[in-house]
Amino acid sequence: MSEPANYSEQPVIGQRCPHDYQTNCGNCRLNSICLPLALDFHEVEQLDRIIQRSRPLQKGEHLYRQDEIFSSVYAVRSGSVKAYAITDNGQEQVTGFYFPGEILGMDGIAKNKHASSARALETASICEIPFDKLGELSLRVPNLQKHFFQLMSQEIAEDQQLLTLLSKNTADQRVATLLLSISARNKRRKLSAANFRLPMSRTDIGNYLGLTVETVSRVLSRCQKMEVLGVDNKEITIINADGLRSIADGSEAL
Repeated sequence: MSEPANYSEQPVIGQRCPHDYQTNCGNCRLNSICLPLALDFHEVEQLDRIIQRSRPLQKGEHLYRQDEIFSSVYAVRSGSVKAYAITDNGQEQVTGFYFPGEILGMDGIAKNKHASSARALETASICEIPFDKLGELSLRVPNLQKHFFQLMSQEIAEDQQLLTLLSKNTADQRVATLLLSISARNKRRKLSAANFRLPMSRTDIGNYLGLTVETVSRVLSRCQKMEVLGVDNKEITIINADGLRSIADGSEAL
């Protein structure tokens, strides 16, 4: 069996470390799924000039906090990030998980302040894109504006999908749908869709899906007994992708 893919992939000889802050849009391994998608060389150069890169976030460090003034959107270059909001009764509600090549921070656009906080689940390198400069550049580079609107639309669609997931689906469907989402996102990054490591805890998964941690564990155990999944702590192997899809769409009950 191949080794499970890790969200904080280790570099091989001759490649840049994925956490290297000196990486630019032209040589980034994720430029086909991030903002530079569909841009030509000169347009990528213009985008690269406004992007800010600093030291990697360590596990548990915040990228931004709820109610902070919004000034930038962020692209995850390596590692993974959890978004969460604090509810009126002081409880943490996980609102999303972000992996390399994905954009976060757009929740602050509407009211000019962030509606959630973002915290690194593991060592994570981030590209900061000042929103005012992105807006100015988008006027000169129509492809960039179009792609950013597509990213915003995707974010809205994913929020709606989560609401549907939480309001109608069973625990089995929720867990299966999340695993299929991670699998698909892994595939977009040219990594294994069948073998991967979950960077988040089962507590975070349960919080995100509206389930107890015990329920998440039971669902994973049942999937393993049915030989749909291989589960070794955080290491996941999708043994039967069709079976997992059947569970996600409710046509097969555990």
